[in-house]
Amino acid sequence: MHIAFIAHDRKKEEMVNFVIAYEATFKGHQLYSTGTTGMRIMEQTELQIHRFMSGPLGGDQQIGAMVAKNELDLIIFLRDPLMAQPHEPDIIALLRLCDVQGIPVATNVATAELLVRALQRGDFAWRELVHKYKQGPE
Repeated sequence: MHIAFIAHDRKKEEMVNFVIAYEATFKGHQLYSTGTTGMRIMEQTELQIHRFMSGPLGGDQQIGAMVAKNELDLIIFLRDPLMAQPHEPDIIALLRLCDVQGIPVATNVATAELLVRALQRGDFAWRELVHKYKQGPE
């Protein structure tokens, strides 16, 4: 599975704690993140994460490009709904792409926990079919 982590500034600590709690689940998956979020997760865990730019500097768009190509299976995006974001159009575009491609995205810890528990149960097997279909017949 290809999983991306994004967290607004006031949600980064919450993201790190969440990933620590499910570190064993995330091992063995391809992990991606925006810059600072990924750095903070790697400092606190043994996970290896492909880091893109910081969100406001284009990291959200880099992850969005992966979504547009249907290269991600799950996004955990802890948003701060009480703080205006200067790159709000990029955030809205990313969420829209997730809807278009059918990529599950959690924007708070409650939903993230539900999706990770589904991941643990193997409920994302349908994503393997998406990847197989995308590659065409063998």
